[in-house]
Amino acid sequence: MVFQMPDRPEPGFRARVGPPSRRTRVLLLTAGVLAVLFLLFALVSGFWTDWLWFKSVDYATVFTTQLRTKAGLFAVFGLLMAVVVGANVWLAHRLRPPMAAMSVEQQSLDRYRAGVAPYKKWLLVAVALLVGLVAGAAASGQWRTWLLWTNRTPFGVKDPQFHRDVAFYAFDLPWYEFLLGFAFSAVIVSLMASVLVHYLYGGLRLQGPGRRASRGAQGHLAVLLGVFVLLKAVAYWLDRYGLAVKSGAYKGVDGWTGLRYVDANAFLPAKTILFFVAVICALLFFLTPIRRTWAPALIGFGLMALSAVLIGGVYPAIVQQFQVKPNEQAKETPYIQKNIDATRKAYGIADTETQQYDPKDAAKAGAAAPDAQTIADIRLLDPNVVAPTFQQNEALRKYYAFPRTLDVDRYGNQDTVLGVRELDLSGVQQRNWINDHFKYTHGYGVVAAKGNQVDGNGNPVYTQSGLPTDGTFGDYRQRVYYGEKTRTYSIVGGSNQEIDYTSESGADQTFTYDGGSGVSLDNPLTRAAYAMKFSEPQILYSGAITDGARVIYDRTPKERVEKVAPWLSIDADPYPVVQDGKLVWVLDGYTTSDGYPFSSKTALGESTKDSLTDQRGRTLTAVNTVNYIRNSVKATVDAYTGDVTLYQWDENDPVLKTWMKAFPGTVKARSAIPAALMPHLRYPQDLFKVQRDLLGQYHMTDADAFFNGTDIWQVPLDPTTNTGEVQPPYYLTLKMPGAPSASFSLSSSFVPGGRDNLAAFMAVGADPGPEYGKMRVLKIPAGSGALGPKLTQAKFNSEKAVANQLTLLKTGSDSDIEYGNLLTLPVGGGLLNIEPVYLLGRGAKAPVLQKVLAVYGDKVALEDNLAKALAAVLPGASGSATTTPTAPATPTTPTPTTPGTGANPDLQKALQDAQKAFTDGQTALKNGDWAAYGQAQKALQEALDRAAKAQPGSAPASPAPSASPSPSASASPSATP
Repeated sequence: MVFQMPDRPEPGFRARVGPPSRRTRVLLLTAGVLAVLFLLFALVSGFWTDWLWFKSVDYATVFTTQLRTKAGLFAVFGLLMAVVVGANVWLAHRLRPPMAAMSVEQQSLDRYRAGVAPYKKWLLVAVALLVGLVAGAAASGQWRTWLLWTNRTPFGVKDPQFHRDVAFYAFDLPWYEFLLGFAFSAVIVSLMASVLVHYLYGGLRLQGPGRRASRGAQGHLAVLLGVFVLLKAVAYWLDRYGLAVKSGAYKGVDGWTGLRYVDANAFLPAKTILFFVAVICALLFFLTPIRRTWAPALIGFGLMALSAVLIGGVYPAIVQQFQVKPNEQAKETPYIQKNIDATRKAYGIADTETQQYDPKDAAKAGAAAPDAQTIADIRLLDPNVVAPTFQQNEALRKYYAFPRTLDVDRYGNQDTVLGVRELDLSGVQQRNWINDHFKYTHGYGVVAAKGNQVDGNGNPVYTQSGLPTDGTFGDYRQRVYYGEKTRTYSIVGGSNQEIDYTSESGADQTFTYDGGSGVSLDNPLTRAAYAMKFSEPQILYSGAITDGARVIYDRTPKERVEKVAPWLSIDADPYPVVQDGKLVWVLDGYTTSDGYPFSSKTALGESTKDSLTDQRGRTLTAVNTVNYIRNSVKATVDAYTGDVTLYQWDENDPVLKTWMKAFPGTVKARSAIPAALMPHLRYPQDLFKVQRDLLGQYHMTDADAFFNGTDIWQVPLDPTTNTGEVQPPYYLTLKMPGAPSASFSLSSSFVPGGRDNLAAFMAVGADPGPEYGKMRVLKIPAGSGALGPKLTQAKFNSEKAVANQLTLLKTGSDSDIEYGNLLTLPVGGGLLNIEPVYLLGRGAKAPVLQKVLAVYGDKVALEDNLAKALAAVLPGASGSATTTPTAPATPTTPTPTTPGTGANPDLQKALQDAQKAFTDGQTALKNGDWAAYGQAQKALQEALDRAAKAQPGSAPASPAPSASPSPSASASPSATP
């Protein structure tokens, strides 16, 4: 037998046994240090880049104030919570019995005590730090509450129940409630931690004979419970004032706020009684260590709980059932009146002027002449429809785009539709990092068109167009680095050549930014921070970033203003203004509060929602529910430099004054608003929408009428869209009955609840001046038969002749019909409804205006232009053959001397101009050209004023109402040149 030895294994790899080499230790240590440094840099880089951004826009104090306040609150309340909880844990351990009773329960706890023993101090510190961090983080979120409390400004208005200044509810009460909540948290956490420690060390027992709690545990926990009950007493006392800002649904108002009968006569005395009961109960707990028995305290606590149920729950229910319900109207109307008065004051609608307006079915000859300016400025261009037309006609390059909703402003007394030609990176042919962030960096220019005119093809009549744009705005800085569609960062400056636009020859026109905004990238650490912020490592090492390069970001006007003024709510619709050679964005800022007593609360996000919300966005606050709002700030953002400027607009708003004290130097005085900017400021849409939403019910100023709810209005649905949302308000120039003259206004209509006829028409003066913010409501009698928007649209479609024309228009041209804004205007004692009709050809992207719909009373017209439509529905007012227009009656101007006898040349010239203006006006009337007639009336007024001023001692002349067309014989100014 042969035995074979096994093969010996070949020498192979053997794992090294023993400590790592010095080189390995150094490498591991280095890697660990680098990892820690990286994490620290990641944590710090966010603060660093924020600081650099605020510094670049000259609002560093906003950043430091927020940071200092948050850090202070974090430190103070975090430390306070840590000390309170830590002290109670330490005290519970200190009060442990010297020897725990031997029992199965205690024996099972021995191993836990033994396991904890070596780490007691560390556990104490860890627990205290943990609860301190949580409490500090929660407290730092209350920085707004703290700043409002420490800088509070009196409102000068007292609530009708407790007669305390509104500032107590708006600024003081929220801070007291936070302190109370913090104190409750500290006591509850301390109580839970103390119970656990006492149980662990035998101070509390669940089993075994004898006392279940040691004397030390009993005294400690009794004091904590006493503090808890004492805090509950404070809560009951504050709850009394909280009734003034308590909200709930009532009479169709979801956010009804303030005391009602049962609150004032049941809950209020109940809270007062419970306050004293809680104080007595707390004293019983504090006496427990002395009396060495829980019985009195527990009996007192039980009685307090029973009192809370009986006095705080059952008694108010009895009062409601047996006192209020049998005679609810008499009981509740005094409190309803308080709510009405407070709500109207808090939302700025207290001075709304309401008048009855019974619209006529037909206008008498000359009745529409006082409304000539309204008719002349009827806006045919719908800014919500013609954006694609601007895009097709004026974008001119694929990488430029206009917003989906254009803006309306006034230039030279002309309602003008504007759109900013902004950068659209989706149109760039070759997308890469360099093109997206270095080459295509900005938009170019503003395009504007007359709001009340179109050309022969139905396209806008542009007053500013081309690339670069040219027109009535003159020379201004056209490059748009900051705009509504600019949502990515760009790196500009240095040696970077940015693309302005591609010329007709195909060559790129380039530009190097010199606006000075943004953050310099010369520092490598700064570049590293932004590489981390934007998750783009190329920022750290790219050779395209040269000396002098800067990064610009947070470029939409809304987010820039929200960052520098975090205490403002910003209107969802910034609009562009060309003034003083610059293009700026104008934004409206709101100060809000949810602590105005008796004022009903509303959700801004819901009340500002309409059929255009998806295109514009909504206005929101930190809590989104408010019961006080003011348009306190007008803000501008320079489209080239990104400079943000805040101007004080409401000089009486106590909330703004409070924030101005908290952030000194951030808001400029109203007097600092540039003179060229002032005419372009306007009444904000979102504030108007909140106010009209409330006026649907709060136009009823009588508490009995409000209680019965017989005259509730609603904002009508938009009949021109399929969104199912309410109709947006419209900017247009109109003259409201009772107003001294036509002015740029924001208007809306109302329908009765559940019906479609017209209930009211509302307008607010939108031009800065005496009429700014003046609200006028025309209340339509229930039996007038006036049509709301839905019925008006139905009338268009049901009128056989009109319906046939619309059908032919659609099928004959193989196009889709798109309806523009349905405008309702009080004209000639009736209501004129105008709606432009656009055609969108198959495959085309740009709608063109083809027809104009008009309704006045029972008359409906669909015509090629506005003049013809008006002539069809307002024949007596359009210079038709049935009437003979007249000149203005004799103005009160002095008769001039005859030539050669010392005639005043200024007076002669003024009278000649008056005669010409009068003749032009009559010609315009005969032609049905209301725009020309409105301009002629302006010229006539100016000429007569100059004539009056030219004669010493004479008062300015003004064409009286007789300066309107009428069937009477023609006349001419008496002072004929």
